Amino acid sequence: MENGSGKVLKPMDSEQLREYGHRMVDFIADYYKTIEDFPVLSQVQPGYLHKLLPDSAPDHPETLDQVLDDVRAKILPGVTHWQSPSFFAYYPSNSSVAGFLGEMLSAGLGIVGFSWVTSPAATELEMIVLDWLAKLLNLPEQFMSKGNGGGVIQGSASEAVLVVLIAARDKVLRSVGKNALQKLVVYSSDQTHSALQKACQIAGIHPENCRVLKTDSSTNYALRPELLQEAVSQDLDAGLIPFFLCANVGTTSSTAVDPLAALGKIANRNEMWFHVDAAYAGSACICPEYRQYIDGVETADSFNMNAHKWFLTNFDCSLLWVKDQDSLTLALSTNPEFLKNKASQANLVVDYKDWQIPLGRRFRSLKLWMVLRLYGSETLKSYIRNHIKLAKEFEQLVSQDPNFEIVTPRIFSLVCFRLVPVKNEEKKCNNRNRELLDAVNSSGKLFISHTALSGKIVLRCAIGAPLTEEKHVKEAWKVIQEEASYLLHK
Repeated sequence: MENGSGKVLKPMDSEQLREYGHRMVDFIADYYKTIEDFPVLSQVQPGYLHKLLPDSAPDHPETLDQVLDDVRAKILPGVTHWQSPSFFAYYPSNSSVAGFLGEMLSAGLGIVGFSWVTSPAATELEMIVLDWLAKLLNLPEQFMSKGNGGGVIQGSASEAVLVVLIAARDKVLRSVGKNALQKLVVYSSDQTHSALQKACQIAGIHPENCRVLKTDSSTNYALRPELLQEAVSQDLDAGLIPFFLCANVGTTSSTAVDPLAALGKIANRNEMWFHVDAAYAGSACICPEYRQYIDGVETADSFNMNAHKWFLTNFDCSLLWVKDQDSLTLALSTNPEFLKNKASQANLVVDYKDWQIPLGRRFRSLKLWMVLRLYGSETLKSYIRNHIKLAKEFEQLVSQDPNFEIVTPRIFSLVCFRLVPVKNEEKKCNNRNRELLDAVNSSGKLFISHTALSGKIVLRCAIGAPLTEEKHVKEAWKVIQEEASYLLHK
């Protein structure tokens, strides 16, 4: 079983791990050194890799050199470089030295921490770091682990909303009877992430009972409480059961912030589960000047933010806090004989398998712990403030160009803008903005994405990659202006 270099690569061997691990770290470090040489958005065509790789796995070992050569020649051209300083699409997905070290350690320890007994440190560290972060966010005490609440790391905000929706569904069905499923109603704004729709499909909520409430520019696309109240009242009159409200702090399209306190009052009055999705903007709320955007979170039953977006923690690390852990475990726990153990039976410990969809789970708290310890909260606040400052500068550049307009006010580090319509021709304007998007992304010099607000095609520049500096923002704007100028004079 030689791998071509005369060495047999064993399944695990500490000295081989040291040698190969050093080489892999060098390879990754060199990648970061040269990351700006790659087109940000991969320029390959669908199916490109099938033509480059054999159609069956090798029978005999190959060398690490051969594999890394293939990574360089065949894999990297098909990678969109999310860690590039000129990646401004979607929302950021931060990778950092501390996060990487935590991932490495987690992979090295190789545990599967579904219950406390399978690795006590994995469960207890998760409880501790989620409490640390709850304190940084100044969340209410009910979300802390010392009472009946607590935090858990999910894979994504999509998983977070699914588990709380299932918990809320089962909670209400326990009191009104299982046959009432077709009467349960879910509320959100039309700016809520499509993850809620998917969660409703999985949880068996009838599609006609999903109330997607319209927003517009008059509230900067935030949900109006009176619109929610009206919808809830109509549903109660029709004999339906309002049971779940999802509000947003930093919507996907435009970072709209829903008025949590006013919405929470309506939810609480009607005994609805109130979930707050702050996947992107939650990170900013560790800064005292941005904490106001989650005012009213005390009325919520659950709160979610993604540390893997804008908090220097490598994907995946989505943080979910609940006030009542029993509602989660009643809906999600199983207790087969082969998993029984004294600590769990005696109810002395938390078993996170009962807070999530899968059984298995990785030691994800390690990387968050490393990020919090190796950077410290003050550095993390400065990191976020710097991106917001760069976004302000980009917003100013856009505002100074008469060919462009800011579509909705910037709150955090996302700027929503577009080429202005000529003679109020909105359809032509939409097409032109689509053309501009394609031209900019095809250049390979940067990557931005788009959305639609009130029927307008809008370009999104989300600043948040760890390597992004002022020069990258200025260069991005220069490319956008050049491509726009070409289109306008065509």
